[in-house]
Amino acid sequence: MELKSILNKIKNNEMDLEAAEAQIRCMGYVPVSDIAKIDIFRKHRTGIMEAILAEGKDPKDVVEIAKAQVAATGRVLITRLGKDHRMALESSFSPDDLEWGLHRTLAVVHDGTPAPITGGIVAIITAGTADIDVAEEARMVAHEMGCETIAIYDVGVAGFHRLVGEMLKLQENKPDSIVVAAGREGTLPTVVSSLMDVPVIGLPVSTGYGAGARGEAALLSMLQSCSVLSVVNIDGGFVAGSFAARIANTVARARNNQ
Repeated sequence: MELKSILNKIKNNEMDLEAAEAQIRCMGYVPVSDIAKIDIFRKHRTGIMEAILAEGKDPKDVVEIAKAQVAATGRVLITRLGKDHRMALESSFSPDDLEWGLHRTLAVVHDGTPAPITGGIVAIITAGTADIDVAEEARMVAHEMGCETIAIYDVGVAGFHRLVGEMLKLQENKPDSIVVAAGREGTLPTVVSSLMDVPVIGLPVSTGYGAGARGEAALLSMLQSCSVLSVVNIDGGFVAGSFAARIANTVARARNNQ
């Protein structure tokens, strides 16, 4: 239950102080059997919501954690899903309770509670199609943090004219921050940062082969960028999306207070 809901229940005499105190005390975290402690108050403390990393977890545990978090907050994002995780989710929740990312490597489980809307705008750009799964993680994180998202995929520098054709879309939508995902030599974030007057987050992706494979060349290229941008770790879609959303939400609050 959200803090505001508890306060409203007290105000409307629907909850006594003892029950409210018990609810607030458990808002720090919710234990799930002996396998997890969900930090459901994180979004109030830091602005970044708790999510479930499915990778490395037993599918049954992912389902149990998701059920507990949905009961506590209404929605939960699950990242890096494998086939067994997807099957477990589909057998445990109704289709109406699931929202899938592109390629179904991510999902949101909810009880009908809508995602928040903050007014922040985040653009997500990829150099290639192979970068989409990592970019989708950033996009869905930003969406769950209340931002409108703009996806522009497969516009890498190997065919620079593709990006030029999408620049009008960026300029019309006026994003507050931009995540640029790229593997190989990782050039695209530098190019986008040189063209746009908003913060750019470089997201190196572990695509490519040969020397500098597994995203290492992309990471070093972004760190050595001659234009100003921030860089997250290789395949760090969650961090990139969270950081971009934090920037966008701060801008949105300032815009609304003008």
